[in-house]
Amino acid sequence: MPRPTTTLTEGPIARTLIVFALPMLAGNVLQSLNGSVNAIWVGNFLGEAALTATSNSNTVMFLLIGSIFGVSMAATILIAQHFGAKRLEEARRVVGSSASFFALVAVVIAVLGVIFSDFILRAMRTPPDALPLAHDYLRIIFVAIPFIFMYAFVMAVLRGSGDSRTPFMFLLLSVGLDIALNPLLIFGVGPLPRLGIAGSALATLIANITSLVALLAYLYHKRNPLALHRGELHLLRIDGAIVATLIRKGVPMGLQMVVVSVSALLMLGLINQFGSHTTAAFAACMQVWSYVQMPAFAMGAAVSSMAAQNVGAGRWDRVSRIARAGVAFQTFVTAVSVVVITAFAQPLLGIFLPAGSPALATAVHLNLIATWSFILFGVTMVLFGVVRSTGAVVVPLLILVVTLWGLRFPAAASLMGRFGEDAIWWSFPASSLFSMLLAIAYYKLGGWRHARMR
Repeated sequence: MPRPTTTLTEGPIARTLIVFALPMLAGNVLQSLNGSVNAIWVGNFLGEAALTATSNSNTVMFLLIGSIFGVSMAATILIAQHFGAKRLEEARRVVGSSASFFALVAVVIAVLGVIFSDFILRAMRTPPDALPLAHDYLRIIFVAIPFIFMYAFVMAVLRGSGDSRTPFMFLLLSVGLDIALNPLLIFGVGPLPRLGIAGSALATLIANITSLVALLAYLYHKRNPLALHRGELHLLRIDGAIVATLIRKGVPMGLQMVVVSVSALLMLGLINQFGSHTTAAFAACMQVWSYVQMPAFAMGAAVSSMAAQNVGAGRWDRVSRIARAGVAFQTFVTAVSVVVITAFAQPLLGIFLPAGSPALATAVHLNLIATWSFILFGVTMVLFGVVRSTGAVVVPLLILVVTLWGLRFPAAASLMGRFGEDAIWWSFPASSLFSMLLAIAYYKLGGWRHARMR
């Protein structure tokens, strides 16, 4: 018999949420560690131009992930609500149909990305010295996109069913492979060719293919209730009603990530105007900041799955307590991270930059201004995670549009002439504060509790 699924509708709120969220937080640590180790190899041994190239390329990849994030999240919430209501067959129908739709979209994005990668990088004003390197790196990343997306989708579905431990186990495999393969393929060891920056991207491709295959094999070996077998392949047919729900609810959620990603691209375009050393400084900060943001992303995903199961079960008394516990946990952990990173900014940022680089002083300065904004950002992410568990997805999108496109970028662009780079750095805390205040207002006063996924 298939293993029983995990319920998030019973037990003490805080303890259940933390136990569920910790593997997700640890998984975020692993992914950030993976990116950091890769950046160390690239930045210290291939130079600032190579680090700038990976920064620009990874920003594009984040935009692409955001473009289909909503489909994955909508499927996850549907699955979580069905699990909470004990409707396992409905959950399996969602898994099959959404997996096929998700895979189709991912392949289309990958093909278009390979074709238009050079145009995308030039539109971002990638510095000329970094452009050839970014092109080599990004084309391979686009080839990896279908495997990266499907791997992320399977893990998201498992979390929707209440299982956060299995995804963490296979993230260990993926990160371990990526870290081990990076220096081997960058520098060439034994029979392996010296591929430079392309080797870093190829390591990511190999790690994701291997881990995806291993994860699927494990799920079938353990007879996971969400694994579809030969007699059930009809569930892979795209169901019009399910896809309509995924699009109607998923597009606004995906657009949230797109808004964030486009904002990052716009900001990167401003930063690139100050040259490679400023972009490299920002890239180094982004590596450190990825750790600061981890509690917010982990807790936002955790409260979304947990709240969705409770919404499906009709346990509304638990939903508000989930929100309070999530905000409290992420605020404490993020605040501690900000204090540590501010106190040790120079040695931490120096890990990602060549010795004696003029970018280090810039990185320390901008980190001091912007890093505390992630405490505010975390509150917003947790509250968005709770409200989207019911299917309320439009207002969070509008909040991000207003704060990132209507405040952050215009303020930075208009004040750059007077304040230089500092106008960019100060736009981060200003927009984060405004976003948090709007998120709190919507959580307390908005009609999200009356929203429905279908």
